[in-house]
Amino acid sequence: MFLLQEPAITWVKVEKPVFDLAALVLGSFKLAGILLVAALLVGVLIGVVLVLSRRRATPAPPLDDVSLHLDRHG
Repeated sequence: MFLLQEPAITWVKVEKPVFDLAALVLGSFKLAGILLVAALLVGVLIGVVLVLSRRRATPAPPLDDVSLHLDRHG
């Protein structure tokens, strides 16, 4: 019974895909710029943290306590 009927065909119009090279290049530059600024900010932040932590950890010794270790032991 179903074999004798013709199948119904439905046509759907689909637009041809378009490749937009300019938008792709501009988007890539935008992403690269955002990543560059983020890396710069993270690097500056890490550098400031390292400098401040090393300044606090090792205070400069007074001039009377400076030793050149010129005496020989053993």
